[in-house]
Amino acid sequence: MPKKLKIVFAASEVHPFSKTGGLADVTGALPKALGELGHDVKIITPFYRSTKKMNIDIRKFSKKIFVQLGDRVVEGDIATAKISENLEVLFIIKDEYYDRDEIYRTVQGDYKDNAERFIFFSKAILATLEELDLKVDILHLHDWQTGLVSALLKTIESSNPFFTKSRTIFTVHNLAFQGLFWHYDMHMTNLPWEVFTPEGIEFYGKMNLLKAGLVYSDCLTTVSRKYSEEIQTPEYGFGLEGVLLRRSKDLYGILNGVDYDEWSPEKDPEISSHYSLNRLAGKIECKKELLRLLNFNLPITTPLIGMISRLTDQKGFDILSEITDNLFSENVGLVLLGTGEEKCQKLFQEIAEKFPNKLKVKFDFDYPLSHQIEAGSDFFLMPSRFEPCGLNQIYSLKYGTIPIVRATGGLDDTIEDFNPQTLEGNGFKFKDYSPQTLLEKLKKALEIYRNPSLFQQIIKNAMKCDFSWNVSARQYEEVYYKTLKK
Repeated sequence: MPKKLKIVFAASEVHPFSKTGGLADVTGALPKALGELGHDVKIITPFYRSTKKMNIDIRKFSKKIFVQLGDRVVEGDIATAKISENLEVLFIIKDEYYDRDEIYRTVQGDYKDNAERFIFFSKAILATLEELDLKVDILHLHDWQTGLVSALLKTIESSNPFFTKSRTIFTVHNLAFQGLFWHYDMHMTNLPWEVFTPEGIEFYGKMNLLKAGLVYSDCLTTVSRKYSEEIQTPEYGFGLEGVLLRRSKDLYGILNGVDYDEWSPEKDPEISSHYSLNRLAGKIECKKELLRLLNFNLPITTPLIGMISRLTDQKGFDILSEITDNLFSENVGLVLLGTGEEKCQKLFQEIAEKFPNKLKVKFDFDYPLSHQIEAGSDFFLMPSRFEPCGLNQIYSLKYGTIPIVRATGGLDDTIEDFNPQTLEGNGFKFKDYSPQTLLEKLKKALEIYRNPSLFQQIIKNAMKCDFSWNVSARQYEEVYYKTLKK
């Protein structure tokens, strides 16, 4: 029987304590699933203002951590919260860095000291492990905010016996976010300048913290099989395809799972009426309640499309904005929830003012409303240019809210285009990234909606899908054991 592992997750956001996107959902759910398999799992994450506001029961350690940033030593605190028998969260407390309204940026742009904030976090992870005497088998790192950890372990800490038996797994949730900083910030890492090369962490004259994770981690994963293939090509590699090709034998694509304790229409506390595959009446009630909440004057029989997304061109808002006149000439409504780029918000605010009876927008992160949109919409739209995994299309399946997606990354792995002849498929999928192709697929979906027996069939297909974390957790477990043999 394989041994039970000591695993530490390190991530810049973890649901329910902090969240800007899918990273938080994964780091909140996967550790729990691994704990249920019997492993000893801990999570290390910053203590943000959003976490403070939750008034959770935390215990502060008397021990402090001391982190060297260049020629300065910066002090921090550690606190702990027990989540379950096999799961504990360790918070890095440093108000100067983390007690802010947002995690990474405001609408004006990224925080100017992000390099310092997350170089500190990466070093604080290792300092915390040593200070609390936590010798781990697997240190599971996530995205650029923790990429430096692997570089430190392979250089400065390479002769430290405390970490000799630990192995690093580095998961890329979105290759577009690379933690690129000017080379003057290198001094804070205390890394030797020999690593500032094209083979190391240098990237067109800048320091690339994501690349640090890709180059120096023992094993790499990303969040869907298709995305692991895509990022090894120039189209999706964002300049790092060469690095990923060189490491392809160490790269695994493992599809994100879903926490059905949190995302299930049968028990979701955020929705007005519960429902299931065999009792769908509650879904109509959820739609009525959603329309009421939004003050949306839309007949209940009119198809409603939901979107919950960061407002950026990556998510397809550029091609969507070009077809709204055409789309809204149809009998359809659209509700959009999310925050993002100012130009994008402004554009969709203008479209909402032009079509007040067709489009409702809310530029915010609203957790209850996100569940209400999943339950109350008929369709869920994700026309992404690229999408490493995507979670909302998977939530939508369970809620009988039919995904309309572009065939990329995890969207391609999870959604099968509906075939009216064979009655197979759980959504609608288009390939070309163009306004015209998107419009054609939307019209096809609306046509199927007008055929009740076909639409009921696709709802049935969708709700039968199972993407629980159990399968993904087993796949990660397999990768952990392989990596420990290195």
